[in-house]
Amino acid sequence: MDLDADRPGPLSGLLVADFSRVLAGPYATMLLADLGADVVKVEGPGGDDTRTWAPPVRDGVATYYLGVNRNKRSVVLDLADPGDLVLARRLAARADVMIQNFRPGALRRFGLDHAGVAAGNPRIVYASISGFGAAGGADLPGYDLMVQAASGLMSLTGDADGPPYKAGVAVLDVIAGLHAAVGILAALRHRERTGVGQHVEVDLLSSALSGLVNHASAYVAGGVVPTRMGNAHPSIFPYEPLPTADGELVVIAGNDRQFRTLCQVLGVPELADDPRFRRNRDRTANRDALRPLLVERLRRRGGDEWFRELRAAGVPCSPINPLDRGVALARDLGLDPVVEVDGVPGVRHPVGFSATPPRYHLPPPELDAHGAEIRAWLAE
Repeated sequence: MDLDADRPGPLSGLLVADFSRVLAGPYATMLLADLGADVVKVEGPGGDDTRTWAPPVRDGVATYYLGVNRNKRSVVLDLADPGDLVLARRLAARADVMIQNFRPGALRRFGLDHAGVAAGNPRIVYASISGFGAAGGADLPGYDLMVQAASGLMSLTGDADGPPYKAGVAVLDVIAGLHAAVGILAALRHRERTGVGQHVEVDLLSSALSGLVNHASAYVAGGVVPTRMGNAHPSIFPYEPLPTADGELVVIAGNDRQFRTLCQVLGVPELADDPRFRRNRDRTANRDALRPLLVERLRRRGGDEWFRELRAAGVPCSPINPLDRGVALARDLGLDPVVEVDGVPGVRHPVGFSATPPRYHLPPPELDAHGAEIRAWLAE
């Protein structure tokens, strides 16, 4: 079966055996599939867990599942069944990439761990995603919320005098999926030079610590354990929502020039020359004095009016939109945020390519939708 005949793209010609489920792995493989890789989604008899994570639904299908599974083919293989296991091994033997997020060591008994697959397919780029790595944390399940709690992310999210909060999306699964995609592409480049694949390992905890960027650096480089500050920034002011006459507006002055422009638009140019506020370091140290002065001016008009004026002047700012307005804004800005495949809408691939754009070829597959053709191909 020629899986790639009608799927051009920068990754055209690559076969990905996707043994992952839920979010981090499926998100990574959807990104690869958008770029032309042929992704065979291997599901157990019950299917990917996210098929049942509802509501919300579209035509009876969980939108969670729909969000990360386009451009893939689905086949059900029960690894406990000897015949299906043979087919799973054949798929791994033919694949350029295999990705899985079983608990570390769980695939060894099926011969589908890295060592088992690489023995028969030394060119395989084999990606493993776990919650806490394959050593001391191998027994811990990899749920995003657990890692948000364990990594310190929740300790940084929420009001200073309130409880810790999780992020509004499973952000660490998404970051880990991105890291997996980057690692796979790097390993494929190495394979081009050497002809040999390798094992790419990604864990959510390491992805979280990397994704905490300046906060992680504050501790590992500066010895400072950061704490919750609500919507405030520890190193920049203003960099937070500020109240206007009819709601809050995010206002940012990332450098001294932007702060001076902000003061001019607000009608208080003298603040930019006040020694307490002249430099970012000064503004951050004296935020309690500066904030009410900015708020007093902003409260004189509504957020939309300030947004237009500040945007025109080049001051970073934004209304706090619900998701529908966020999608509408992207559409208004010409970013074409929504694509549709056979009547199923989804968010478009986030990367643009001048020569090899993403292609949206297949809707998220029904369970075992391509089982017959894939089984026939593996039987050849």
